[in-house]
Amino acid sequence: MVEHRVCSFCAEPIEPGTGMLFIKKDGKQFSFCSSKCRRNMVKLGRIPRHVEWTGHYEGGEAQ
Repeated sequence: MVEHRVCSFCAEPIEPGTGMLFIKKDGKQFSFCSSKCRRNMVKLGRIPRHVEWTGHYEGGEAQ
């Protein structure tokens, strides 16, 4: 059975056999569809609610 995953940053579905799995030292797992999503969340520390092109975006004022 194939596990269906969703990107932790942009909320897009991830095709089986693609994407990246990032595991933090505390055991939390993050699935990313692309390096763009991984870089925005892990390296740049952006919050998905404040980035317009994500599925988690809240339409109001960002900050």
